[in-house]
This record gives sequence, structure tokens and C-alpha cells, in this order.
Amino acid sequence: MPANLTPEYLEAERRFKSAKTTAEKIATLEEMFATIPRHKGTEKMQADIKRRLAKLRNEQSKRPASRAGLIYKVDKEGAGQLALIGPPNSGKSALVRRLTHATPEVADYPFTTRGPHPGMMAFEDIQFQLVDLPPVHPEVHESWVYQIIRNADAALAVVDLSDPDLLEDLETTLAELVKAKVLLGRGTTPEGPGWLAKKALLVANKRDLHGAAESLEILRDLYGSRFEMIAVSAEMGDGLDELRRAVFDFLELVRVYTKAPGHKLEKTAPYVLRRGSHLIDLAALVHHDFITQLKYARVWGHGKFEGQMVNRDYLLADKDIVELHR
Repeated sequence: MPANLTPEYLEAERRFKSAKTTAEKIATLEEMFATIPRHKGTEKMQADIKRRLAKLRNEQSKRPASRAGLIYKVDKEGAGQLALIGPPNSGKSALVRRLTHATPEVADYPFTTRGPHPGMMAFEDIQFQLVDLPPVHPEVHESWVYQIIRNADAALAVVDLSDPDLLEDLETTLAELVKAKVLLGRGTTPEGPGWLAKKALLVANKRDLHGAAESLEILRDLYGSRFEMIAVSAEMGDGLDELRRAVFDFLELVRVYTKAPGHKLEKTAPYVLRRGSHLIDLAALVHHDFITQLKYARVWGHGKFEGQMVNRDYLLADKDIVELHR
């Protein structure tokens, strides 16, 4: 089948051949990819452009690190920090764009993301920090990526349900993490120093595309014991509210509101604690004096009756309203 290349593509190709810098080559390849006709006759050409783009982007991302020791660090914000992990083109950046106000680059070629892109995802009255990262892949060797993953409270492992190499790509991602001594999801952590088991929720993206339901069933059969899973579509917005709730439940959190004795509740940002926390844990967050001076508290929301008096060992529940007394 003839390629029928457009004049715009041919002009971009001419400029690519005369480009001297990596940045110029990347820019012209992106233009070539954007203007090439999409049909069977150009499939190999499209794949070749993607391959060359991936190679140049990877080379470009390595240069600053080798020259100046570039290391990225993302300070935690919100109720929890989640690192987005996945193979190239799984849709991590598209998810971050949909769920937060961050604007990481989204493109139809691999290795678009070169640095960390944090954004805040709202869930009801709290927020979670999502950190978009470069792909975990043999062609990307950035030590800071694994450090951010290690430091995060949990991970979102993003996969593409429409990817014909879905299982192979997921295994490649997991294997690269093992090289960095990170075990993703449930499982037995190998013995030896430096190993870390990282909580992870598997986010199956592009559930709106053909064959996604069958791919999801295969994932559940093969990885259901290792990961909790949720299927979404970043493109269509499907399942994103369920993902927000799933992150909250997955991190095992409770929100607690406080009120001053004798005053009405004025709902502000809640205190966020781990599920299983007790009244004394909340008291310590409110003011260190409460650790020794707390006498009792009254609770609205999940007690046997409203305003129930409780002691230091009271187990906090989500959306409890607590009035501390000393």
C-alpha cells in the first residue's frame, strides 16, 4: 500500500535530516508523527518514528543527570502520596491530567514523561498527591524514580487494557522494580538488606476500548491475589470517582473533625489518621499538651449515642466529630 505522505510530513522529514541537536531532532520527529497519514501502509514508519523518539528522549533525559547529578525530590502533600508506575503509554499522564490540575505532557509515543509531575487529587474534603513518573522500563535508568517510589505512601500501577503486550509489559515493570529491590503489591519480600514491599493498587486504564473486558478478566485471574484492581478510562472519565474512593479505602484512612467544648461544629479540613488510630493519637495531633492533659472526649457520628463520652482508647471511625476535654 502506498504511503501517500503529505507535504507537511515530507518537510518535517527534510528538517529532521538536517537537525543538529537532540532537541531539534525530537521536535521534528514529533511533527513527522503528527502529520504522517494513519493507515496500514505507514504502520512500520509510525513504529520507527516512535522508536527513534523514545531513544532520543531517553538520551536527553540522561544527559543532565550525568552532567550535574540531577536528582528529583517531591515533598509530600495532602492525605497521602501515590507514585504512578507503569510501562510506556499506559496512560499515567492522562490520568494525572484528568484527576488533578497538573498538566504533564500526553502524547502517542513512549517515554514522554521525563521528570516527576505532582498533582493534587480531590476526594470529598481531602486531597491526595499523585506523582506522574517516567516509565519503569529497561530503557530508562533514573535512580531518583525508584527513590520517589520508595518514599511514596503507596503506588498506582497503571496498565493499558488495550495493549496486546499487556502481560509482558506488566511483568517487565515488575522485574525492573525487583532489580531496585522493590516488591510491588502483596507477596513474600526476599530476604536481604534494602528490600521494600510497596502497597499498590492496580489501575487498569482504557476500559472503554475493544477487548478491555477480556483483558481485565485475565488480569484478575493472574494477578488478583497480588493486587486490588480497578478499571477506568482516563480518556472518557469512566471510573474516576470510584478510583478516588478506592484510593481512600486502599490507604486505610479515617477523617476526624474536632469542635471546641460548648461551640457548634464549624467544619474545616479534617485530621486524617490511619485506620485503627485511637483518640489519644488524634489528641497528639491537635496539641502535644493533650497527650498528658486529656481527661476525656465526646464523640458524635459513630458512638452508641450522640455526644457519647469516651476515653483515650476509643477507636476512631471515619467522619467522627470529636470534642476534646482537659
